[in-house]
Amino acid sequence: MHIITSTAALTAVISRFAGSAFVALDTEFMRDQTYWPKLCLIQAATPDEAVIIDPLAPGIDLEPFFGLLKDASILKVFHAARQDVEIFFHMTGAIPAPLFDTQVAAMVCGFGESVSYETLARKLANAQIDKSSRFTDWAKRPLSDKQLDYALGDVTHLCRVYQGLSAELAKTGREQWVREEIEILTSTSTYTLHPEDAWRRLKTRSTSRRFLGVLMAVAAWREREAQERDVPRGRILKDEALVEVAAQAPKSVAELDALRAVPRGFAQSRLGAPLLAAIREGLAAPLDSIPSPERYEPLPDGLQPLIDFLKLLLKARAEMFGVAPRLVANADDIERLAAEDDPDIPALQGWRREVFGEAALELKRGRIAFTVRDGKVVAVPVEG
Repeated sequence: MHIITSTAALTAVISRFAGSAFVALDTEFMRDQTYWPKLCLIQAATPDEAVIIDPLAPGIDLEPFFGLLKDASILKVFHAARQDVEIFFHMTGAIPAPLFDTQVAAMVCGFGESVSYETLARKLANAQIDKSSRFTDWAKRPLSDKQLDYALGDVTHLCRVYQGLSAELAKTGREQWVREEIEILTSTSTYTLHPEDAWRRLKTRSTSRRFLGVLMAVAAWREREAQERDVPRGRILKDEALVEVAAQAPKSVAELDALRAVPRGFAQSRLGAPLLAAIREGLAAPLDSIPSPERYEPLPDGLQPLIDFLKLLLKARAEMFGVAPRLVANADDIERLAAEDDPDIPALQGWRREVFGEAALELKRGRIAFTVRDGKVVAVPVEG
């Protein structure tokens, strides 16, 4: 097993990878004790060679590897790439490109929704993955042979998975479908974490702009604290406490200390005063600078049968095209299709419109019906 622990060895292997059309990549990381993921291991493979890179090895410089990530002549292949890309974007400020995600491609190829790597390895590489090492401590050294075998298998089998999916996409002509999905993964906005947007993660049904103003301010404060101290958000203050703070808007240490969701002693800690300052900032924000709260309007009466028909149509069309339904449309798309004449939703754009969107509009116009053929529900045009 080839384990890279020095800059010289890393430079040499990256040089050998330079002539490859693609390289399969994976990472092992820890983030349960930190805000930013801690990179513990990098696995890289071509059809000819597979290596493990130890980013925690003393003195190792990862710059040669980062150069590989930026090399436009080599395709970078991941499975469920988002967390891996987040790590590299945080470390380098750049997105690995070009990029291919086998989970996205598998959904396009009809392997189901959010298909696991283990499933693809079994079906496309005839390999069994031992998952027992998945949740081990990847920061601890030395790593066991079992951990290293598991880590290396993530990329050796991924090469064959990519080759199998690539062949299927070429056969079906769906390469563009995957490229459209990859555009989201390769957008820097997907990974740029602005504290001012942290409030969007918090689910609340309040329609008060003043509440939202305070929530925006205290959520931004918590996000900055978590980023600067590199600790999970919940270590600063849990979500439910943040929502209660925004709802009650305490103006003093005593009022903050009286809130049930706020830990005892928090108000008197070094975090108490900055939190109160954030509350004051939220209360002072001009109302016209605060977004209108999202309103949860009930669906119009009588719409549920149409929603049910649209869901049935989605399932039938997805099965006909051999693609995962969740990749085509989500619950919000279905509801908006039922309630609006021409909603601006992904299901009515690009390849999704071809697979489902146009048929959904035809269903609403009364031009599509359902029948059963060979034990399966299928959508058929209404004649006349």
